[in-house]
Amino acid sequence: MVAPGHRLCTGCGAGVIIRQMLMSTDYPIVVSNATGCVEVCTSVYPYTAWRVPWIHNGFENAAATISGVEAAYKSMKRRGDLPARKNDKPIKFIALGGDGGTYDIGLQSLSGALERGHDFLYICYDNGAYMNTGIQRSSASPFGANTTTSPAGVMIQGKQEERKDLTAIAAAHNIPYVATASPGYYMDFTRKVSKALEAKGPAFINVLSVCPLGWKSEPEESQVLARLGVETCFWPLFEIENGKFRLTFRPNVKKPVVEYLKRQGRFGHLFKAGNEHMLAHIQQRVDEEWGRLLEREKK
Repeated sequence: MVAPGHRLCTGCGAGVIIRQMLMSTDYPIVVSNATGCVEVCTSVYPYTAWRVPWIHNGFENAAATISGVEAAYKSMKRRGDLPARKNDKPIKFIALGGDGGTYDIGLQSLSGALERGHDFLYICYDNGAYMNTGIQRSSASPFGANTTTSPAGVMIQGKQEERKDLTAIAAAHNIPYVATASPGYYMDFTRKVSKALEAKGPAFINVLSVCPLGWKSEPEESQVLARLGVETCFWPLFEIENGKFRLTFRPNVKKPVVEYLKRQGRFGHLFKAGNEHMLAHIQQRVDEEWGRLLEREKK
């Protein structure tokens, strides 16, 4: 597990995510962790908050590192070089990275590990920007988000590009298991982690991670936002298991996306006169994507 006393911000979604991740299984776990908020805040020298074997990697190579560890483990098992353990369960391997280290800097490493078929789980905690280096935009930053490199000002009104669909990119590798998740729906998330670790081969889960600092939201509302992202279908929950797509949550009443956006200061400029078209655009994109997912499940 992760010990109390880490330095993650109050209300940080990543802290909840890693706790839920580790409570999802009783397998012995090895974690490789890309540089980012989680690494910085859980391993302030000479201390660590990790109670499992843990490796710090650069932004770019968490997937490469864990695939090397996984390959070494399999080789040692074949040679009979592993010492006897009380717990005879096989060791499982997890790579962890934020959106900067996954969508952008680490994408090549991730793609290579997925293509080679290593038996590991990659979890991306997606908070939508490079939060630990100054809240710069990433390719995960949503359209309209105010960041330090896509500022809402006179010339532009936040980020002008749409988010990269990393989950679809992972699924395009035809791996056994791909899913989205939110810590606001923890039973859904923990079940997906369990399934991913049982998959024979690579697995990938993209998790919505609330960042009060970068989102300019109230820390006590982090779990509210983690749920609203799902209930507005801004962050739909689904899984793709051996090529079969399935929605894992359908809101009884699909809430308007403004219910999610208005609680985040990074979208505050969208509610000013003259930016109504941007809110309408975001709602239209959410509706269209949700419609495509509903149609996909029918097939």
